[in-house]
Amino acid sequence: MQSFEEYMKNLKQWLQDTADSQLEEMSDFFTKRLHGYEEHMAIWEKSYRIFAEVLPLECQKILDLGCGTGLALDKESLHHFLPERKEELYRKIYCSLKQGGIFILGDYIACCNEEEELLRGVHLNKRKQSAIPENCYVHFDIPLTLEHEKELLQNAGFVIEKVLDGSATIIIAGKGSDQTSSCTSSKVMVI
Repeated sequence: MQSFEEYMKNLKQWLQDTADSQLEEMSDFFTKRLHGYEEHMAIWEKSYRIFAEVLPLECQKILDLGCGTGLALDKESLHHFLPERKEELYRKIYCSLKQGGIFILGDYIACCNEEEELLRGVHLNKRKQSAIPENCYVHFDIPLTLEHEKELLQNAGFVIEKVLDGSATIIIAGKGSDQTSSCTSSKVMVI
């Protein structure tokens, strides 16, 4: 296991080495890597197994974000969103779940505030330099610390039920009482 200092040194070196590379639109990123993507994601095999193990046995429906069932899932995708957008998405997910439903978030978590701030700064600078509009989704990792991730989920109304920290962090967040939420519509579209 590499030390924090070594991890941050390697991250900063990688950012320096890729400083001149342009951000890719999300669809272009996946299109270019279609044939090797499963091999690329193989490092997460253990976390996928853990993710499957935490699914409730009684679960009969999985939320296709926006359909209003009892379970929502995310695996390694929301670390591409800025916190403001993530909180908005979390509120929509919360409102889409049935009472007692859960959201299972398995994602890349920043090791510390330094990593979170560093990656967010590089992301915003690259967007600005390339004049990429806010509504254009790009592939660049901007993870939050566990503390900040949990805070966004709680701001959306979720109750953090469990955190599993292994090869990837998995947060199980339950839909609490709607008394504190700002759900105004029964039909919520999540993109």
